[in-house]
Parts: sequence; C-alpha cells; structure tokens
Amino acid sequence: MSEQTKASGPASYFPSIEKKYGQPIDHWIKLVKQQKGLKHMELVNGLKSEHGLGHGHANAIVAFCFANKA
Repeated sequence: MSEQTKASGPASYFPSIEKKYGQPIDHWIKLVKQQKGLKHMELVNGLKSEHGLGHGHANAIVAFCFANKA
C-alpha cells in the first residue's frame, strides 16, 4: 500500500497487528476462515483467548473477514 493510499476501517489496524504479533494478516484471516459457523464475538473471543490478541485487533480482523465474506 502506498503512502498516498491509507487504509481505512479495520484494515487500518493491519500494520500494527503484523508488527505486534509477528504474523502476516493472511495468517489471521485463515484462522478466522477455519472457524465456520461462529458469530462475530465468538471469533473475536477465540482470537483473544487462544492467540493473545487484544480486543481491538481481534475485532478488526473479524470485521474485515465478515465485510469481505472471507
């Protein structure tokens, strides 16, 4: 992503998520995709409890997946 094109919405969290947790966003999206049939907050709570993500970061990943039907 160029400096002129700034991400907005949930994607704006992606650089800090990658830096803090050491995994690319694709890693987290794949984890969410594997959890079929769960609701938004169930997925958020899973990322928090099983992988140590903060609430805002977990919520951003799940919101992005739901918005993009991932």
